[in-house]
Amino acid sequence: MNPLSPKKLLLTKWTAVKPIAKQKHFLVSKVILPEPPNAKIEFVEIEAVYSKKVTLIPWRDLGNSELWIQGWQ
Repeated sequence: MNPLSPKKLLLTKWTAVKPIAKQKHFLVSKVILPEPPNAKIEFVEIEAVYSKKVTLIPWRDLGNSELWIQGWQ
């Protein structure tokens, strides 16, 4: 898999390896920008495709293949 960049994650599609609240398919709906503009991006909001529930997660978790698969599978 290509290295992830937090600035390019917006609107990317992800599949949870283990369903979260019976949801498997998610979309990165927002990249949370830090208060000091020169600080590193730490979190993104993911939105469940079916229920529209939004969850805040560390963006680096998306690179963990035991938790997330890029794309909808």
